[in-house]
Amino acid sequence: MNAQESVVLVETRGRVGIVTLNRPKQLNALNDALMDALGEALLAFDADDAIGAIVITGSDKAFAAGADIAAMADWSYMDVYRSDFITRNWETIRRVRKPVIAAVAGFAMGGGCELALACDIVVAAENAKFALPEIKLAMLPGAGGTQRLPRAIGKAKAMDMCLSARVLDAAEADRYGLVSRVVPNERLHDESIALAARIAGYSLPALMAIKESVNRAWESSLTEGIGFERRQLHARFASDDAHEGMHAFLEKREPEFRHR
Repeated sequence: MNAQESVVLVETRGRVGIVTLNRPKQLNALNDALMDALGEALLAFDADDAIGAIVITGSDKAFAAGADIAAMADWSYMDVYRSDFITRNWETIRRVRKPVIAAVAGFAMGGGCELALACDIVVAAENAKFALPEIKLAMLPGAGGTQRLPRAIGKAKAMDMCLSARVLDAAEADRYGLVSRVVPNERLHDESIALAARIAGYSLPALMAIKESVNRAWESSLTEGIGFERRQLHARFASDDAHEGMHAFLEKREPEFRHR
């Protein structure tokens, strides 16, 4: 399969792994083949010691315009139940321990919005648009949208988006807390990779500990989360990188992290 036929394109820039969704004629609509390939690419980067952070991006017109409706229009309940639809491959991103950045331009609709929500940081171009319009098809957001969106922007706004199919532009998404930052359209690629490179330059074990701790805040009580965070902090004192970082600070020099 050549690059034009690949449903995802993979490249590296230093310690940054980049995965580009590549179904331009379908505005990167998400089907099983694409989600299989995306999961494979994410796990490969996660296992690669030379990679410290990952960027997922699409085209200038669409990050991903949703799930591929044409592929699923005639599926039955038993089709989706027996194939473990969504759980089998859409959830692969949850297994990735390294930081994952979504670089979103154009449409992030339905499953595309849910994919962005599953990432750790969302960088939006000014032309980005976010929506969960499944209600228009008598469906519901089923790739984590009804769960991650309220945690990101609160119940009231999440209800509004899910029940009315409201579309947010990048500025609204930024105000709501759905995205991390907004950048000019022409700067999206460079800004996202620069952010990933900065993150990847830090100690990888510390990055993974932070990611795991923040995710724990979503899924546990404050008391449990604080206890988990404290154990992660204590564990840093068993890390060579932490001692290097502190000594470099005291010696007024740049640290040389070895990611251990």
